Amino acid sequence: MAKVTIRHVAEAAGVAVKTVSRVMNDEPNVTRDVRERVMRAVEALGYVPSMAARRMGGRRSYLLVALNDRENTINNWRSGRGNDWIDQMLHGAMLACEAQGYRLLFELVSAEAKDLDRRVMAILSALQPDGIILTPPHSQNLALVEMLGRRNLPVVRMGVRAEGVAYGVYMNDRAAAEKAVEHLLELGHQRIGFIEGSPRFEASRQRLEGYKSALTRSGHAIDDALIVPGDFTFESGVVAAERLLALSPPPTAILASNDEMALATLHVASRLGLRVPELSLVSFDDTPGVRLSVPGLTSIRQPISEMAGRAAELLIEASRTGEHAPHDEELPFRLEVRGSTAPRVQG
Repeated sequence: MAKVTIRHVAEAAGVAVKTVSRVMNDEPNVTRDVRERVMRAVEALGYVPSMAARRMGGRRSYLLVALNDRENTINNWRSGRGNDWIDQMLHGAMLACEAQGYRLLFELVSAEAKDLDRRVMAILSALQPDGIILTPPHSQNLALVEMLGRRNLPVVRMGVRAEGVAYGVYMNDRAAAEKAVEHLLELGHQRIGFIEGSPRFEASRQRLEGYKSALTRSGHAIDDALIVPGDFTFESGVVAAERLLALSPPPTAILASNDEMALATLHVASRLGLRVPELSLVSFDDTPGVRLSVPGLTSIRQPISEMAGRAAELLIEASRTGEHAPHDEELPFRLEVRGSTAPRVQG
């Protein structure tokens, strides 16, 4: 049987092809009688609209683009460990798109590229998306955001406050770090180490500020020796954990800025013969791997999938209405307490 096309529906309903497209896209300015005729023809013919057909009668492309940093993504995949953050981001955004008849395209562009603007413009020209999701560190690039704004393209900045420039969907990283440190303080820990994230990401700075704020508020002095650099990779976590646990005296608890560095810390601690409760450990993100570790990691759950889903919803709504009023939306975090934290051993 020949494939049913939009032209077959138009002929059966006695209307123009563009009218069928407007009906399928739920566009205004179509009479009730015409809409009913078109839908009867669609049902009788078993027509399933293609993306191209849907674009014929309106300004929407039914495509969203998620822009991610090329080097960070590829390095994680090449390591063989994948990237749970990206997996969850794609999961949330793709489900939100699927629910509303949209498609999500995932594009990789180096955040350090000298011709970043040209590369992004090439993507937009080729795909004509209805909106774009910027993930960190692209979402922190104000010049890029402003360039996209001049094209009147709806933009969501994930992981940062947009403050009126595009939409912002984020978690309060500072408050989350404060919550993690408060949990350790309540367990009696006095020397709490901190493994920083990559300086390329605003979240890293916010988490460090939260760590310091919680300690200062509780009357503890900031010991710079307990703050060591990391870059969100397992390898950097190993180096950082070895440095912290070589201190005299070593910390009795460590807060790592992401799950991968926390798992590295768990690996180093095991090699040194340290177990909970001799060392307590808290991580950030709560990606699936930390629930399977032994012990399970206490972690700040970052609503990655929910943030990405909400980002897609905001773009789709802006495309549907033709209006967008940029604003920030803060999604809640949660401290998931598991077996990696315990009261400090006295003495």
